[in-house]
Amino acid sequence: MSLYDTDRPRSKRPLLLALLVIVLIGLVAGAIYLRPRFERQPPRIQLTPDTDALGTAPLEIRIADAGAGLKSLAVTLSAGGTQTKLAGESFSQPVREKKLAITLPKGTKEGPATLRVVARDRSLWGWFRGNEAVLERQITIDVTPPTLELVADDHYINFGGVGAIVYQASPDTVRSGVRIGEHFFPGFKGVIKGEPERFFALFAHPYDAPATARAVLVASDKAGNKREMALSYELKNVKYKKSTIALSDNFLQNKVVPLIEDSASRQGSPKEVFVAVNKRLRKENEDKITAVTQKTTPTILWKGAFSQLSNSKVEANFADYRTYTYNGEAVDSAYHLGYDLSVTKRYPVEASNSGNVAFAGPLGIYGNCVILDHGLGLFSLYGHLSQIDVKVGDAVQNRQVIGKSGETGLAAGDHLHFGVYLDGVAVLPVEWWDAKWIDDNITPKLEGRSGEEIAKAQAPKKKSARAGARKKRRR
Repeated sequence: MSLYDTDRPRSKRPLLLALLVIVLIGLVAGAIYLRPRFERQPPRIQLTPDTDALGTAPLEIRIADAGAGLKSLAVTLSAGGTQTKLAGESFSQPVREKKLAITLPKGTKEGPATLRVVARDRSLWGWFRGNEAVLERQITIDVTPPTLELVADDHYINFGGVGAIVYQASPDTVRSGVRIGEHFFPGFKGVIKGEPERFFALFAHPYDAPATARAVLVASDKAGNKREMALSYELKNVKYKKSTIALSDNFLQNKVVPLIEDSASRQGSPKEVFVAVNKRLRKENEDKITAVTQKTTPTILWKGAFSQLSNSKVEANFADYRTYTYNGEAVDSAYHLGYDLSVTKRYPVEASNSGNVAFAGPLGIYGNCVILDHGLGLFSLYGHLSQIDVKVGDAVQNRQVIGKSGETGLAAGDHLHFGVYLDGVAVLPVEWWDAKWIDDNITPKLEGRSGEEIAKAQAPKKKSARAGARKKRRR
């Protein structure tokens, strides 16, 4: 008999352990596979705008489920004992997100109603029924737009310049102002002397807008209903210059290259390096200026005409269209959105009018820069400074020194870049230096004068025929 022979039965434990391991692996794999199908998180429902009123404007409903995906949705409106189905859909495959634009059926009557949104996902939770999300909101149906009345306007506006209007809007108005193209200029209430319920709005006909573009006065309520009124004015042509600027290797190396933070972009050709600054960095800087100059104080902070920097000379104009060349080849172009004012080096830079400091610091091609908020959407910008003497939040007065001129940023020499912005749009600065223009177009409206009084004051003085005859006889 062999030493290893035995009459005892072989143990079944290894086989049972192997089977147990296989079962456990199967259970783990099944749990991993089925776990998402048994998730308990219901879909998410979001309304845009998040409002308790519904009108003629579409209501966007966003329904999302990051787990098993959406299975079905339904939107109903109950009013006056009648339920109306606004939307409904079932999905054969998982859907992560669904957006609906809901509009009221024609003939829907105004009054209270209940909006109900129901969404169900494809989870196996709840005895395979899935998770359900319900949004139910008591709303008011309002399909009547606000009313508008134009009280005073401008008959003449410079191309690239600013106009001012006074208007009345019904109490249900939540947003109003002037729209032209993609730009919107809000109206401000409570700034007109003796007329606290009237609105005052400054608006621009932008330098880069078509001559055929026209401003529209708009008002909307919380239900999204809108009223529009076209503004009528004569657009006075302003001839903007075109110029060509030759780029030197010295300028590219000493002024352009240092503005590039990405080391890889610095290794490109001179053309690529310049475009990186003139196009990409300029766009970033203009976006920053837009963001700053769209957050304004809703009261007037300035007084009277704005001041040109003392002892300065205009060297470059607003909205000049510049073409940049290198070795005789055009490499890029850009609008110059301000005035270049030449003075002596490190000249004290004065605030052009009273206001609050909205920005103070480095700003790419504009170098060290200060932006002042003058209220009602109006801002002034001071670029290429060698020194900044104010900080954000400071209140400054007209002619107060805010820094010193310099050649920081994309400046070929020491000077001040001065710009004026209205709600993010660069506008013609020279108007704001003109006391007569302000006295004729801005001040009377803020003082609450009627449209007839303003028109009469602005009308050209006509000499009588008798006075002309007397003058002729005296000759």
